[in-house]
Amino acid sequence: MMQQYLRTRAEHPGVLLFYRMGDFYELFYDDARKAARLLDITLTARGASAGEPIPMAGVPYHALEGYLAKLVRLGESVAICEQIGDPATSKGPVERKVVRVVTPGTLTDEALLEERRECLLLALHAVKQSWGIATLDLAGGRFVLMQVDGAEALLAELECLQPAELLAAEDEPLPAAVTARAGLRRLPIWHFDGETALRTLSAQFGTQDLAGFGADELPVAVAAAGALLAYVHDTQKSALPHLQALAVERREDALILDAASRRNLELERSLSGRHEHTLAGVLDVTVTPMGSRLLRRWLARPLRARQPLRLRQHAIGELLGARAHEPLRELLRGVPDVERILARVALKSARPRDLGGLRAALTRLPALRAGANGIDSPRLGELCADFGEHPDTLALLERALVEQPPLLTRDGGMIAAGFDAELDELRALSENADQFLVDLEAKERERTGLNLKLGYNRVTGYYIELTRAAAGTVPVHWHRRQTLKGVERYITPELKAFEDKVLSARERALAREKALYDGLLDALIAGLGPLQRLAAALAELDALTTLAERAGALDLACPELTDEPGIDIVAGRHPVVEQVSDAPFVPNDLRFDDSRRLLVITGPNMGGKSTYMRQTALIVLLAHIGSYVPAKSARIGPVDRIFTRIGAADDLASGRSTFMVEMTETANILHNATAGSLVLMDEIGRGTSTFDGLSLAWACAHRLAQIGACTLFATHYFELTRLPDEHAGIANVHLDAVEHGEGIVFLHALQDGPASRSYGLAVAALAGMPKPVVAAARRKLKELERVPARRAQLPAEPDPQLPLFAPEPNAVVEALSGIDPDSLSPREALAALYHLKSLLP
Repeated sequence: MMQQYLRTRAEHPGVLLFYRMGDFYELFYDDARKAARLLDITLTARGASAGEPIPMAGVPYHALEGYLAKLVRLGESVAICEQIGDPATSKGPVERKVVRVVTPGTLTDEALLEERRECLLLALHAVKQSWGIATLDLAGGRFVLMQVDGAEALLAELECLQPAELLAAEDEPLPAAVTARAGLRRLPIWHFDGETALRTLSAQFGTQDLAGFGADELPVAVAAAGALLAYVHDTQKSALPHLQALAVERREDALILDAASRRNLELERSLSGRHEHTLAGVLDVTVTPMGSRLLRRWLARPLRARQPLRLRQHAIGELLGARAHEPLRELLRGVPDVERILARVALKSARPRDLGGLRAALTRLPALRAGANGIDSPRLGELCADFGEHPDTLALLERALVEQPPLLTRDGGMIAAGFDAELDELRALSENADQFLVDLEAKERERTGLNLKLGYNRVTGYYIELTRAAAGTVPVHWHRRQTLKGVERYITPELKAFEDKVLSARERALAREKALYDGLLDALIAGLGPLQRLAAALAELDALTTLAERAGALDLACPELTDEPGIDIVAGRHPVVEQVSDAPFVPNDLRFDDSRRLLVITGPNMGGKSTYMRQTALIVLLAHIGSYVPAKSARIGPVDRIFTRIGAADDLASGRSTFMVEMTETANILHNATAGSLVLMDEIGRGTSTFDGLSLAWACAHRLAQIGACTLFATHYFELTRLPDEHAGIANVHLDAVEHGEGIVFLHALQDGPASRSYGLAVAALAGMPKPVVAAARRKLKELERVPARRAQLPAEPDPQLPLFAPEPNAVVEALSGIDPDSLSPREALAALYHLKSLLP
């Protein structure tokens, strides 16, 4: 047996081997030690090898899923080795075989998956600076290709997709941020051969090539997809009939957000770790898991194409107008996760309750179709068409399945009476056993005069039981079967013949039932394509009715998507802050047009600058998934990307300080922003000295003004409020606040013009800073703000054509005369330097 185990173990390196022995899955050697530590199970020993006990640990077969779930969450992969031979006929060890390998990216079992999140397997391949990305949601059947240029685009897509497992070639040089990700698995380089990939994928989809999917222009991504598909075939040990197509996504078709912007906007993951503080947490009140996953995909990839967005908007408006979203949501509430059920059907791992759920979904189709058909919406009409007609499938499931199917197929009981005559006959034999035993017991008592009883257990089978005192008077044709304390158990030829017949009937009935169930799965697989279209239509109907419900419940408005550049938002609100805050939310307007492209935002800390900036990005993003938005009205022109530079933390693992992280993110924005981008810049330059920080902030603002991007530029450098004097497209706005006594009241209302002051000391007092410290700070502030005899002014940007030496040296002397360096505040000193810069090279 250990030789068999070691042969199997050698074929599956790098994973834990669960080796079936009777009612347990056993692990040996290092696997046992590791599993005992990770699962908190007992480490024992069995037998010996080279004179040393063999470490062993095991888990009961019926509790497998719970242990698998724990291991997968820890990033481990597990090979399941089952007994496939018959112990009764086997000579030597029972034949065993690995039937599947469970990895973090290939989960399909309901107990192992998060129902509202996709479990993605992702493969990477690079040729020069071009990265091919292939992703597969095995539990949903979605296979997607994409090709991007550069490491920055790659990291942005990984942040968007959040794969559970990542495949790459052994010698593939990967960015540090990729190698640091959990779930990275290296494969031999030949797995990524392009020609092999093309043959593998074409065979899977039954096509001559991949031109019909639009994948012939993505050779690097095709190589990644071939490696991914081969890996899935190797781990699942079965056909994959639910993978019927490739979807090709192009980065430029979506609103692009880099990795930092996705984190800063808290779309699905909050910086505080609380799900309710994310956009998905507020928006996702879907009633089906597949609807939730679709809505999150929309949030992850906002579309730029206007036509599908307008169709969604129109559907939401019609649902609201007819008040039809709530009845449809009630009907959908009883629909199970059809998408994942079909994946398990395809892999032949579907359980009886899965098929019961599919039957329940099909029974609701007429009511759903009637409810959606009554809405004047082209998109809802298309979804109703995608529902399809499935009378034969529904009739089959209604005839084949019992009303309440069991959880597992192991003990039978899932096929309904009347579906199969042979099964009914075998069941009748086993189910009538009780009456036969009652009759036989009465007959034997009458014939022998003994006080006996008949019974059955799984170890000894059927028996006649007597007290030991009466054992001496038993008939000679009785044969002793078992001796227990105080009783003897016997078998008779008549009882033995009945036992053989009944037990045979039970075993044959269970085998027949399992064969019928496999046939039922085969029949469903034959019609898998239309059922998958049904699942996709149900998911989108759920997403659209949810957006309609949110529009009504949260007082959202339909945005106007225009082809003219600019953004105009009236009374915009932050959808998350508004819901989680106890205080009334103060809405604010925003206008970007040809004459107003960069807004310098000043005001106190906690005054609402970051909220105002983020709400703008979220309103634009919501408009690009077809949703209504939190505003009185919104008019949004073409937007290609959203950039954010908000907050930062040390990246110690990469040896980068907070300021280095800030500058890296800013550099990415300045290199990639266009006139069609929305840019949020918060406190640029605060991580370094005052002079360096102000200079950098000033230069960044100048560069963004030249690019023409729609930019919100929050700062505490009041010198930047002079930028409108230098560029016609720049304007000042501020978030208002007033001091009351020694306290401060934040008004959160946006006003034109710069803020009058910073209110930093008032905020410090509000934070609980000791009063003596605040008082000392006020004294120092007054000292620093003393006005010198002559104050240098901050001029416009100096002319680069100035001569090397000022033509009038006396001008320099004049500029310096009367200035007391010891009395200058940092702001005044910087202003003086700018003035001197205009006089000298």
